Amino acid sequence: MNKTDLIEAVAAELKGTKADAARVVDTVLKAITDGLKTEDKVAISGFGTFVKRKRPARKGVSPITKEVIEIKPSTSCGFRASANLKEQL
Repeated sequence: MNKTDLIEAVAAELKGTKADAARVVDTVLKAITDGLKTEDKVAISGFGTFVKRKRPARKGVSPITKEVIEIKPSTSCGFRASANLKEQL
């Protein structure tokens, strides 16, 4: 499922327009993103938890030149499914 499929599913469930559903989906995604920017996690009861993960700087090898390179520290997002979601899957 991609974002378009999600918007169509929300529109069908709410019996509304795709434009309204797109605003709902975009608002939820923005709220999750903003939550991760200000906090380390966003927990949605019964669904799961989005977690901010920090990766330290490390050394890597360039696949083209085979030289050792320094990889900068970065931040990524992880997801842990709730027990309820795991049961449904």
